[in-house]
Amino acid sequence: MKPKVVLAYSGGLDTSVCIRWFKEAGHPVIAFCADVGQSKDLEPARRRALVLGAERVVIRDLRKTFAQEYVLPALRAGAVYEGKYLLATALSRPLIAKALAETARTYRAGVVAHGCTGKGNDQVRLEVSLRILDPKLKIVAPLREWELRSRQEEVQYLESRNLPVPKKSDSRYSIDQNLWGVSIESGPLEDPWVEPPPEAYRWTSDPQKAPAKSQTVEIEFVQGVPVALNGRKRPLVDLIQELNRLGARHGVGRADLIEDRLVGIKSREIYEAPAAAILHSAHRELEHLTLDRETLFFKEMVAQRYARLIYDGLWFTPLKEALDRFVDSTQATVTGTVRMKLQRGQAVAIGRLSIYSRYAKALATYEGKDLFDQKAATGFIALWGLPYVQK
Repeated sequence: MKPKVVLAYSGGLDTSVCIRWFKEAGHPVIAFCADVGQSKDLEPARRRALVLGAERVVIRDLRKTFAQEYVLPALRAGAVYEGKYLLATALSRPLIAKALAETARTYRAGVVAHGCTGKGNDQVRLEVSLRILDPKLKIVAPLREWELRSRQEEVQYLESRNLPVPKKSDSRYSIDQNLWGVSIESGPLEDPWVEPPPEAYRWTSDPQKAPAKSQTVEIEFVQGVPVALNGRKRPLVDLIQELNRLGARHGVGRADLIEDRLVGIKSREIYEAPAAAILHSAHRELEHLTLDRETLFFKEMVAQRYARLIYDGLWFTPLKEALDRFVDSTQATVTGTVRMKLQRGQAVAIGRLSIYSRYAKALATYEGKDLFDQKAATGFIALWGLPYVQK
């Protein structure tokens, strides 16, 4: 018997064909499904996988792990790729890779497989993570190997064997969704001159049609971790889900990006991430209140590098671990509450409060109780400009 395969199975057409392709090649197949908050009933996919020939279907609810161990570090680091992408899909891939490796060990499988195409980022994220976690595993990507070149050919492959074909989505777009956001590409979006059609968006209201009346939310952080919403303590998954609901209602969290892919091409993507947009903005505002100027400046550089590591599939690397230690050290005082106003596509901080605030009203004020020694400015300016003054 050929080696057992653990397949990252989404329930879609590509991975459905993968199950049968491996089975016909003589490989026992375990279909692995990760629930990372994609709001999708996985039971039909489970039944279909068994009919297609999988000997077992493993479904794991990884939402809490995703939020605590992947989303949260990225939030505390301030990681945003190319200024817009809040990394929802990219953050889920190292978690899925880790779960695949664990499942392979549990069921003594020597092969892991995925349904990624040869020109996307996800193949790199999954395979690099898998090689780091378990170098002995063989990795197979059927879409890079088989002769099926179109969706139509994949459908014919299943139909010719009287096997169920996953229902085709009515959408013209390629969509990936999880707890932290939605990634949308293809269809009309492949022309960067075309405005995203209204039906492209999955979660958010059109900002122009969102309620005119603003809504205010208060988010409490403890050492950079969001712990409460409007005074009520909430588990992280619940807090994210509620902010997604509130932000989506007000059209918050949309992004349209010409993105530099890891494989060397540019692509046009649109994203929806209401909770991520609100939390990143609130967290950044609290850092500006509680961190000193030089730490803030350096952390901005770290945030960009951290985002690249996530995007490039380098989560399980020494540099990532080192940057985590730096980020942890900066978050010791990032405790407090930020008041955010949500209105027609915007999430704006309108209030900040912290016991670790570095803001001193007595120094900043222009009123009568100003304690700032303005005479000291004369000497400071002279010394600051000294290297540049020609004598």
